[in-house]
Amino acid sequence: MRKTLSALPAALAVAALAVALAGCSAPAAQSADGFDENGCATSGPASESVKVTGDFGKEPTVKFDKNLTVENTQRSVVIKGKGEAAALGSDLAVDLVLYDAAKSTELIPYSGQPQSLTLDEASLLSGIVDTLNCAKEGERVVGVVPPSRAFGSDGQTDIGVAPDATLIFVVDVVAIVPPVTPSEWTEGVPTVAYDAAGIPTVTLPDGPIPTELQLAVLKQGDGKVVARGDSVTVDYQGTSWDTKTIFDESFTKDAATFSTSGVIKGFEAALVGQKVGSTVIVVIPPELAYGTDPAAHELGGQTLVFLIDIQDTKAP
Repeated sequence: MRKTLSALPAALAVAALAVALAGCSAPAAQSADGFDENGCATSGPASESVKVTGDFGKEPTVKFDKNLTVENTQRSVVIKGKGEAAALGSDLAVDLVLYDAAKSTELIPYSGQPQSLTLDEASLLSGIVDTLNCAKEGERVVGVVPPSRAFGSDGQTDIGVAPDATLIFVVDVVAIVPPVTPSEWTEGVPTVAYDAAGIPTVTLPDGPIPTELQLAVLKQGDGKVVARGDSVTVDYQGTSWDTKTIFDESFTKDAATFSTSGVIKGFEAALVGQKVGSTVIVVIPPELAYGTDPAAHELGGQTLVFLIDIQDTKAP
């Protein structure tokens, strides 16, 4: 007899959880009817019909009618939390149980080991973003997710999700860290000069190294606004304030294209909310760059300065 995930060791269940949360390509958009005025996925008959009992932080007992279906993700709060609500870009620690609605099958058991994730549709399943966006710390939420916001017609054989499966998530939100936002950089901003070929020289001022994430807009563009999770195209130059040396740049090469969710936190924060055509300069402390441990990364413990020309942005 084939083992179910609930019979597997905890480490394998945790690995399966990562698969279950991972985003898939080109998810269908949630209709406007699926969100409230605050942009939160709304409750509905399907999510309200899922009966969940048990204490927060402990394995829940979950009962639901077989073959639940929805057109949009429906999200209901079972246990209310408190504090600031999660937003796109928030870092969360969660524990959850996942079911296939049609088969009433538990696909991922409650592990008792909260997992960290960033609320970003570029890297997470759209339905789990719908379920967790607007949740509060200490909250237990139910998400009933249609195939179009889950694994679609392909399913996910690694964890036993059938094609066109509706999924049910029951999630405990253990902790929330809001998205990082830079403050305006007004004093001690480096000077920037470009040569005839358009190659910049960034001159760092004398004085103490900044300790906070700060950003200055050197040129304001008039293009699209970069959203969290977008694929952006930029030219950039990175300088270590500690060593006064350039450690990476694209101005003498080709412009770089990547997801905002695929870079260090401080760099992502510098991009989100800016317009295409803008040039910005940002100073990033170690904890929002490559960490504070010099032994863990060659740039560990160093404060970084990035000059960034934003050329394009596209939704995932």
